[in-house]
Amino acid sequence: MGSGRNVAVFGAYGHTGRFVVAELRERGYAPLLLGRDQAKLETMAELGEVRQASVGDPASLDRALDGADIVINCAGPFASTAAPLIEAALRAGIPYVDVAAELEANHDTFTHFAERARDAGTVVVPAMAFYGGLGDLLVTTVMGDWTAADEVHVAYGLSSWHPTAGTVASGVVSGERRGGRRVRFTGGQLEYHTDALPTLEWSFPAPLGKQSVIDEFTMADVITVPSHLDVPEVRTYMAAKAAADLFAPDAAAPTAVDESGRSAQTFVVDVVVRSGGTERRVVATGQDIYAITAPLAVEAVDRILTGRTKATGVVSAGAVFDAPDFLRALSAHLTLEVPALQS
Repeated sequence: MGSGRNVAVFGAYGHTGRFVVAELRERGYAPLLLGRDQAKLETMAELGEVRQASVGDPASLDRALDGADIVINCAGPFASTAAPLIEAALRAGIPYVDVAAELEANHDTFTHFAERARDAGTVVVPAMAFYGGLGDLLVTTVMGDWTAADEVHVAYGLSSWHPTAGTVASGVVSGERRGGRRVRFTGGQLEYHTDALPTLEWSFPAPLGKQSVIDEFTMADVITVPSHLDVPEVRTYMAAKAAADLFAPDAAAPTAVDESGRSAQTFVVDVVVRSGGTERRVVATGQDIYAITAPLAVEAVDRILTGRTKATGVVSAGAVFDAPDFLRALSAHLTLEVPALQS
């Protein structure tokens, strides 16, 4: 358990931030509630110490992180918040974790902070969330004794996608940064293009079955997976009906259906790794992509603070943690299925 150690949560009053704060309290940590809106922070004052801070004010970030053992950044768009928070964490000498699904922001973190974080002997873990982190843990686990593979495919079978305001805002920023182009990871590198995204059929395991998916609906996994695994082709796919929800002009936010605040949304993450003529597969199922991010991020915090890490610097989940053991620790939130190997 957390033994009362202080964990700063920037964006604590956001949709995902609230799940993270609840998970921290459940595990015995003392959340420090950070954000720029004092009034919103005050509504959560019974859950932890309130500290107003803005990414545009480095001194306020330094004050907010005083006495913190680690910081979790839950505030998007991460193109704006990640770098200032990482800078502040480096000044404070504490580890940093974020839940960014913006692949450009994640790429920036690896590009600009790898050497500094390594020299400081600290850990910076971007994308420790449903997108980027979970996929990386699944791929790393199913790779097993393989040191390389030809291709990785990660298919997201979401029953629906009611995006938060933060998700929508982050998507707008990503689109602007790409100049309206799309991105894929092929030949060992990111490639920007204007090709139309095709739709194809993906055979998810029962009970989901065959579903229409958008091919090359590129998520943060194309940054996290190849950051430490020798795989030249990483493709991600999204259930077409979930993609339609995301882009609907009147998209509704998630609606809670239980006392924890989870929505009714369910998900299947189907990972296929191929090397030569052999295929390995792992499937993860659960409820609410925003809610599952909380145990992912907090389990990462717990392992960092208890020294259960394998590397320093800017590192993805699969690189810094024992991936199979990490996934086992999420058994209360995630169901895993590893079908027999195919060759």
